[in-house]
Amino acid sequence: MISILEYTNPPKMLTLPPGFQRTISVFSTAFRKDVWPKAQLLLIGAIICPGSRTVCNLLRSVGLQGTRCFPKFHRLLSQDKWSAKWLSGVLLKLLIDTFVGTEEALVFGLDDTIERRWGAKINKRGIYRDPVRSSKSHFVKCSGLRWLSLMLLSGLPWLKAGMFWALPVLTTLCPSERFYQSYGKQAKKLTDWARQMITWLSRRGLNRPVYLVGDGSFAVYELFMHAQSLGISMIARMKLKARLFHLPSAKWPEGKPGPKPPVGPRLLDMQKRLTDRRVKWTRIIFSEWYGNHNKEMLITSGVAIWHKSNKIMVKVKWVFLKDPKGKLEPVLISCSDTDLAVDKIVAFFVRRWRIEVTFAEVRRHLGVETQRQWSDLAIERSTPCLMALMSIVCLMANTLHQRHPIQPNATAWYRKTAVTFSDVLTAVRLELWQKAKLSTSYFHPHVQSYSAKIRHLWFLFTPAVA
Repeated sequence: MISILEYTNPPKMLTLPPGFQRTISVFSTAFRKDVWPKAQLLLIGAIICPGSRTVCNLLRSVGLQGTRCFPKFHRLLSQDKWSAKWLSGVLLKLLIDTFVGTEEALVFGLDDTIERRWGAKINKRGIYRDPVRSSKSHFVKCSGLRWLSLMLLSGLPWLKAGMFWALPVLTTLCPSERFYQSYGKQAKKLTDWARQMITWLSRRGLNRPVYLVGDGSFAVYELFMHAQSLGISMIARMKLKARLFHLPSAKWPEGKPGPKPPVGPRLLDMQKRLTDRRVKWTRIIFSEWYGNHNKEMLITSGVAIWHKSNKIMVKVKWVFLKDPKGKLEPVLISCSDTDLAVDKIVAFFVRRWRIEVTFAEVRRHLGVETQRQWSDLAIERSTPCLMALMSIVCLMANTLHQRHPIQPNATAWYRKTAVTFSDVLTAVRLELWQKAKLSTSYFHPHVQSYSAKIRHLWFLFTPAVA
């Protein structure tokens, strides 16, 4: 029988460079001593693996296709005791310390995505609208798992000024209504999961302004009120027919019977504001607007009370935007921080479009939707780990960028001017292969290392292009 030492030694075969090792060493405290080497090997495999991110493929990527104790690596996801939520807290602190200045506000994005998965053994899957393949004229349903992801929207050293990436921090599984009905429980809404994420974020001790950006799904009274009570400001897109009211009058006529109303008259309907000549519009040029550079928009704003009842109301700053050319639909944005400047509200909101880019990148480059776990615990761990892998790769790339700036991989037919995630992942993989030690003997390290490396690369990449 092969002892545990035989697969804790492979770091001598394929090791992380010292800079990368220092980056991920902070995560080691979440694992037992016998579990951390397995987690480290699977992390390396997930970065360099060119195909699907199954556990077996990850083992092949690090040269462990001959090991007979492979079930122990499967048990890392399905049985071993470690907390993904605790690791998310460590990752959040690492990202903030590395990429966000001490005087900058923290901007987070919140959005959900569908991981297309099939199988009778996947208990928490459901039937959802496919946001990628659907359009206004074409509705597509798919079987899969719904994930809610919290991401840090931050600039990175290799990006131009005014450009941001969405770095996943915490991802949680939101089961379908069918799952709750099968157990006779009340279904948990997406906004309930979002409320728990806001509570988790408020307990991180960030000690600076925090803004949470979401789409129309998170423009909910209770969510705004909960975030406001925890010192977190919400920014979300609202419907044009939202119930917005003027602030109550400061002076109330003396002797008038009845209690003073908590709100004033209702605001002019946003659809009518588009053509009302009394509305004053201001022209603002945004450097980034959903992929458009130097986009000119007309903007008007104000402070109002978003009112449902006398007990459910939120004071918000609303911003209404329209395209002077009439090509884009008007957008109504609300922010629970009424002191925040209008241009910052819009700038923070525009960052959220990078969340969709991140969802596409993790599918294309990190193998989300290719894993094949069936147990509930392994499913709940594998996708959040692959999502967080994008943030870990960026942290590793930062150590490389400090030595040599990362450049876009341009070709004669594709002249890239900006660094993309594929460039960052390529730089990290190249560093791993250049510093990898695949020596099979301590007596002839150099020759056998090169031979083993070439054989391993042939083994790894030939099936990937077949």
